[in-house]
Amino acid sequence: MIFVGNGKGADALIPFWKRLKRSGARIEAVATDMGPAYISAVRANIPDATLVFDHFHIIKLFNEKLTKLRRDLQREAENGLGKPVLKGIRWLLLKNPDNLDDKRNERQRLDEALKLNEPLATAYYMKEELRNIWHQPDKLSAQNALDEWVKKPLLRMSTCQAIL
Repeated sequence: MIFVGNGKGADALIPFWKRLKRSGARIEAVATDMGPAYISAVRANIPDATLVFDHFHIIKLFNEKLTKLRRDLQREAENGLGKPVLKGIRWLLLKNPDNLDDKRNERQRLDEALKLNEPLATAYYMKEELRNIWHQPDKLSAQNALDEWVKKPLLRMSTCQAIL
């Protein structure tokens, strides 16, 4: 880490950009959250740098989309069946599968909900595959895993559109 600024806006980076220009340093990559202000500031000041988004923010974004999809599917199910089939599973979808509590039947409840709804199951497994990319042993393996994740069959297209 070479700089920590005060504040949350792009203005907090002004002292850094000044110091960076004076130093003549060459920045190859910048790790940042996904805030538009920071992305714009990096693009404006060091346009050739690679932007790197961390695991937490990527999975958080996917989890938000997964939650929205679950809510939409729940509304559809309630309208068609008149019962709450997907209620009470939100936290099971967001939880790391390694942390599911067998004493509370969390794994079984999650499996049952995923069997009931193919788009939800597809989105859930996409999230888990994406999350596992960060557990690859090296950069090449991670790149290959990401490339494979992106190329998954078009079967996922309707789910991807619902999530995005």
